[in-house]
Amino acid sequence: MDESSLPVPATYDSCGHVQGPFFHGTRAALVAGVQLVPGHGSNFQEGRVSNHVYFTALVDTAAWGAELAAALAGDGEPGRIYVVEPLGPFEDDPNVTDKRFPGNPTRSYRTRHPLRVVSELDSWQGHDPEALQGMLDHLALLRAEGRDVIED
Repeated sequence: MDESSLPVPATYDSCGHVQGPFFHGTRAALVAGVQLVPGHGSNFQEGRVSNHVYFTALVDTAAWGAELAAALAGDGEPGRIYVVEPLGPFEDDPNVTDKRFPGNPTRSYRTRHPLRVVSELDSWQGHDPEALQGMLDHLALLRAEGRDVIED
């Protein structure tokens, strides 16, 4: 593989090459114009306050975020996906990029700056129940083994 075909990492100093649209999957009901900011509870680890806001350029990746957040909350509320606009620089999400998916094929990012909610994405396809349960089981296993570490 020649170097010109390697993915260019997104860093706080160099993220302008990353094109949207961008999406945020969550269980929260939000309205256009709201800004998502760091410092709120994590959808994925009870009692954890996130230092970043996470987003993606792929609807499928946002669907995982929305579905997992809703399932882990256990309150029967649906997951939601929002079109968002980063209001500052961002970087590749090291929780997936470096550890699980080199080159960032999930197009997952994080920022310490606000994301502005542009609109809710009304039509998106969730994963089949077996795939979702498989992901939940895997997360439970990681948690039980103490390997559910989030680099935040």
